[in-house]
Amino acid sequence: MSSYKLPGTQLGQTLRYSLLALVFCVTAEAAETPPSVSLAGTAVHELQFQGRSYPLWVDVPPSCQQRKSACPLLLVTDAPYAFPLIRSIRNRVGQQGRNIEDFVLAGLAYPATETPVASRSRDYTPTNVKARPALPGEDYGATVYGNAPAFAGFVAKQVLPLLQQQYRINPQRQIYLGHSYGGLFGAYLVLHQPTLFSHYVLSSPSLWFDKKQLLQAAPTLLAAMPKTAMANIRLYSGSFEQPGPTARHYAETDLVGDMQQFALLVRQAKQPGLKVQAKVLADEDHLTVFPSMVTRAMLEILPGAGPYTGG
Repeated sequence: MSSYKLPGTQLGQTLRYSLLALVFCVTAEAAETPPSVSLAGTAVHELQFQGRSYPLWVDVPPSCQQRKSACPLLLVTDAPYAFPLIRSIRNRVGQQGRNIEDFVLAGLAYPATETPVASRSRDYTPTNVKARPALPGEDYGATVYGNAPAFAGFVAKQVLPLLQQQYRINPQRQIYLGHSYGGLFGAYLVLHQPTLFSHYVLSSPSLWFDKKQLLQAAPTLLAAMPKTAMANIRLYSGSFEQPGPTARHYAETDLVGDMQQFALLVRQAKQPGLKVQAKVLADEDHLTVFPSMVTRAMLEILPGAGPYTGG
């Protein structure tokens, strides 16, 4: 094991990964002390919530440190996977703002005392399925679910204010991005606090959760929104995320259909400030869709200054 060392508010704090997954492999024979890898321009803030310490990872590209105008913000869930990936796509594909506008990247990580499964199952889901008898076919493996209402308050009252105070961020250009349970949490935010972000990028949202409870509640919640609510909603899923004949298809779960139904419900609500698009990405499944989705979403939502360059 080695570590990504991110200088930040906690002196000497490190975030540990397998180099095989992220950078390179160093065998024990090659070096007794594996080297550290630093991500330039990054910081870690520790936020306290419900008795737990949540790391908030932040990356500020040089252009956002130097320019006078505020930069857009992209906040992503599941930071251990998504943060380094999005950072690399922004820096590589973005070509220093030419193809993709530079933005401040923030990632919500999990408490160090918990597994990712326990943390995301609790914080990203809107209802506690363990508070009722299990229904036929259900298999919820975590202990606690249903903390999304409180976690939404955490994002609104602690995460975003800290980012706005510490960094030059345009409050009118704040983008939320989440995948799977993170996409489900994003859908919850859309229905309950739509103006918290200007854009919501929901990748393969787990709208199947709790027998599609959020989909069932959506018409009532959308109808109750003030007509001044404004948000741009982008939904993505992979073509294999529905029942089909191959090993990559789901046997029963239909994320594609659920995503399209959510988009339809938003359109039928006729909320003038809510704009929604839904796209199915060919030849992608639940594990492969995220990198392709991120690239497409950033090129569309944050187009660069141009002229476009492929190298």
